[in-house]
Order: sequence, then C-alpha cells, then structure tokens
Amino acid sequence: MDMILGIIASAIGIYSWILIIYILMSWFPNSRETSIGQLFAKICEPYLEPFRRFVPPIGMIDISPLAAFFVLKLASAGLSEIGKWF
Repeated sequence: MDMILGIIASAIGIYSWILIIYILMSWFPNSRETSIGQLFAKICEPYLEPFRRFVPPIGMIDISPLAAFFVLKLASAGLSEIGKWF
C-alpha cells in the first residue's frame, strides 16, 4: 500500500511542477504556442477549467491556479494521512 501511495504522491508532485511551469509560461509571449506549451495545455487545462468557473479573476490576474494548488496540497496531505493508517 505504501508503494501505491508513494507513486500517487510522486505523480501529484510532478503534476504540481508541470502546473507551475504552465502558469509561468503565460508570462512569456508565444510560449504557449510551442509544442511543449501545447502539451502542457492539454495536461493542465482540464484540471484548471473547473476552478476558473468558480474563482473569478481579480482584475487581469487569474487566481484560480491558487485554488488548484490548494486542492493538490490537500490531496497530498490526505495521502500522507492515509499512509499513516497502514
């Protein structure tokens, strides 16, 4: 069971880094049009879309990724607690 939880925790960590890179790519012109930008968009946009529906932007700043990171952190903490049970 620990191995499965470790793999899921690692996947959450890797996904968090991909999400960070994808968000930072928005600061650079035309970076999301590259092949890596399009790949990250296919990976990240389905996860970010529900947060964008419920978390409105503040001015021109999209704060929905903060909520997305919060949920990922909660999932990681939940996995850690589940790991303590076994």
